[in-house]
Amino acid sequence: MRWLLTTAAAGCALAASAVHAQDRTPPLKVSANGRYLESQGKPFFWLGDTGWLLLGKLNREETEAYFAKREAQGYNVIQVMMLHGPKMANPIAGPALIDGDLTRPRVTPGSDPAKPGEYDYWDHLDWVFDRAAAHGLYIALVPVWGDFADYRLLNVDTAPVIGRFAAERYKNKPNLIWVNGGDRYPELSPLAWDILGKTIRAIDPDHLMTYHPAGRASSSWMFHDAPWLDFNMYQSGHQSYAQDHQLNARGEDNWVYTTDDLSRSPAKPTIDAEPSYENIPHGLDRAPEPRWGAADARRYAWWSVLAGAFGHTYGENSVMQFFVPGTQANAYWPKLSWQQGLDAPGGSQMHHLKDLILSRPFFERVPDQSLIPDSGPRYERVAATRGKSYAIAYTYTGRPFHVRMGKISGARVRAAWFDPRTGASTPIGTFANTGVRLFTPPGKTAPDNDWALVLDDAKGNNQ
Repeated sequence: MRWLLTTAAAGCALAASAVHAQDRTPPLKVSANGRYLESQGKPFFWLGDTGWLLLGKLNREETEAYFAKREAQGYNVIQVMMLHGPKMANPIAGPALIDGDLTRPRVTPGSDPAKPGEYDYWDHLDWVFDRAAAHGLYIALVPVWGDFADYRLLNVDTAPVIGRFAAERYKNKPNLIWVNGGDRYPELSPLAWDILGKTIRAIDPDHLMTYHPAGRASSSWMFHDAPWLDFNMYQSGHQSYAQDHQLNARGEDNWVYTTDDLSRSPAKPTIDAEPSYENIPHGLDRAPEPRWGAADARRYAWWSVLAGAFGHTYGENSVMQFFVPGTQANAYWPKLSWQQGLDAPGGSQMHHLKDLILSRPFFERVPDQSLIPDSGPRYERVAATRGKSYAIAYTYTGRPFHVRMGKISGARVRAAWFDPRTGASTPIGTFANTGVRLFTPPGKTAPDNDWALVLDDAKGNNQ
């Protein structure tokens, strides 16, 4: 097998990445208003990708290619499972645990992290952290996936052991974000998850931590007041409106979770860390169902962020499981290779939202639906947000809608249509900042014809 790095080059790369990691991935913290994240006083817009099975599927050359691609596409966070199940193993480095035991990580003293065949699973994860940092990527690490809790392998006895091991080993990695939980409702194993969070926090008080719940749920529902939880995380996917029959069903309205989380006290930021993935069947395991497309991926991102989320995580079916055609898929009938999935249109378009939000004053931004007097239900919703001198309104269908002017500064406002597919901005004109004005997006009203209206104080410097 051809390797990207020779032994000597690998050692140099590891040393260089350690030197530059702090510059590329400086420490993150919650902003003073409790709504966003920041890094060294600057806004941090989380644009995440679900690289869940990276550690179990990719060798180092493939990992390097994946990181380089997502960096080029504007991503800055990769969500990764540390341990997916008892048999978790890397194709080159081997098993993570001895006999699948959470209390017995398979650590091989004297191994060489730079030599294939000699480094173990944990050496490989060290390398993954360092290479991610070199690409400006934070690793949102889930220590233990929910499978362990299902079979009570994660419990009040094992949680402190694996929590201590992970925290002590990775607490000095600058690009670490802890994600407690593992796609499970916390009330099913509340003590185990809480102990895991407390154990990690006691050893590593410096890195941010959250909880990744099961579908149609938020970490806030059980752990909002937990001292180890710095920000909330919810999973809005993967069902359609018609498929959602759960308690407190919200269908595709992921923005509702953002609104609910931000209504709680004390103030904590929130994010949709698992919306419906691009190219995955509606409802996940319902093969005959249609698949979510690029427009759906955009809609989830724009709805949640304009409702006040501090960023967004995107997912693609083949990429999240790093599917290789001709091999057995983990789930959900992927059709593309993971390399092809990296170029899925929705994933390539995510950074346009990030770029627009960061182009305006970040920390003052608030959701404000009073801007849109004729916002409708479901796909007819026009999501709105504003700062002191700017406002943004997003329509998924491209239907005409009214804006209540006078909500931002300036006697006159400059208006433009922003294309979520390309990031291109088309000027509309300059208007008096009074009354209620109708705006008609380009094209015919239909799902997938999504547009964002951007209004700026005409005397300001926003472009």
